[in-house]
Amino acid sequence: MYRLFVAIDLPPDIVAHLQEICYGVVGARWVQPEQLHLTLRFIGEVDGGLFREIKEGLVELKTEGFALQVKGLGFFPPRKTPRVLWAGVAPGKQVCALRHKIDNFLLGLGLAPEGRKFSPHITLARLHDTPLARLSRFLAGNNLFATAEFPVSEFHLYSSELTAKGAFHTIEASYSLGSQMTRKT
Repeated sequence: MYRLFVAIDLPPDIVAHLQEICYGVVGARWVQPEQLHLTLRFIGEVDGGLFREIKEGLVELKTEGFALQVKGLGFFPPRKTPRVLWAGVAPGKQVCALRHKIDNFLLGLGLAPEGRKFSPHITLARLHDTPLARLSRFLAGNNLFATAEFPVSEFHLYSSELTAKGAFHTIEASYSLGSQMTRKT
């Protein structure tokens, strides 16, 4: 079985900028820099045949590249105990359009919809017993957080292995925005 998701990677300078603010939150388990990404669609566990269909079929998606900016911070769920600290993206229109194409492709293969509204973000930390007042101070202190825009020219199909030390992600295939697969691993 393969545990899969589709994501956009962040350039090293954007990751470095995000890492500058990843401290000072009680109960935060910060995401490792090499694992920071924008998930477009979590697929979940699939067998080898469906894995190959997904891997080969994503190359057919036709869409153009676009510019993206990491901008703003928040947490999920918004009106309950905070569990995830995230950075948002702007503009989200092209990201949502790409996600929609990926989702339609996966639905065509018989996969169920993800089940929650898509909200483009980069997970910065998982939170455990984080006092809301402390999190609010962190958010207020970083309320103007934004990176420079960067070009998005590809997305990736990842497999994810859950271990006692956390999840390990492996790129299974990369797809340029223009429908060409750029590399296979």
